[in-house]
Amino acid sequence: MIVCNMGASLYEPINVYKPVAPNIGIVDGPFEYLTVGGVTMPLPFTTRMTVVHLSNGDLFLHSPIKFDGRLANELLGLGAVRHLVSPNQFHYAHIGEWAKAFPNAVSWASPCVRKRARARHVDVNFTRDLDVSPPEEWGREIDQTLFPGGYFKEFIFFHKTSKTLILTDTIINIELDKVTEPWRTATFGQIFFGMRLPLLLQRQKAEAAISKIHSWQPQRILLSHGRCFDADADKAIRRIFGEPSR
Repeated sequence: MIVCNMGASLYEPINVYKPVAPNIGIVDGPFEYLTVGGVTMPLPFTTRMTVVHLSNGDLFLHSPIKFDGRLANELLGLGAVRHLVSPNQFHYAHIGEWAKAFPNAVSWASPCVRKRARARHVDVNFTRDLDVSPPEEWGREIDQTLFPGGYFKEFIFFHKTSKTLILTDTIINIELDKVTEPWRTATFGQIFFGMRLPLLLQRQKAEAAISKIHSWQPQRILLSHGRCFDADADKAIRRIFGEPSR
């Protein structure tokens, strides 16, 4: 299938580490395409990996983008690539590539991701599973919670010192100049709430995660898709998740 990108643009430069605060930064990657029932949809998604430099020198790679050798060498200048994290069952496809380049890295599995990878014949060997509570490897510096949602459940992370919330598909912040027609007209340039339906249907189950997110009081939000929130993170949190429970 031939897919046209006319009118769509990336967050250049791609495959380059961009610091956003001490010990945390992002790497914007190439386009990916949504596949439904084995059919590739002509809707390009921008991709983004978040990198956290832990105090012991290890690097935490959230939602690794497509492997790039030059990028890998750049990251080696920051620390040891140690944690390859799949935050949900849709963000795992490139972990195997990074694991082959860094065999001492730990590949962390989200719920149902092993089954999904096997079904799609993706070569990835997950070595450990994420839990609601953070593991000792990063627990002092990164907190986490599991946002419920059945098929759409996702781990949400919080970098404590920079007060940065790290999301994957909970929010997809679509910008008009990043997508092609007819998708551009369909989005109306709005924020797409990736977890909006699970939030509405499972509000009670989600309350604990929402309360934890509010308690963190994040100052910025990093996303896997679309423009990040470098300011007014509290307003975005209230708009998406509602006011904190009393």
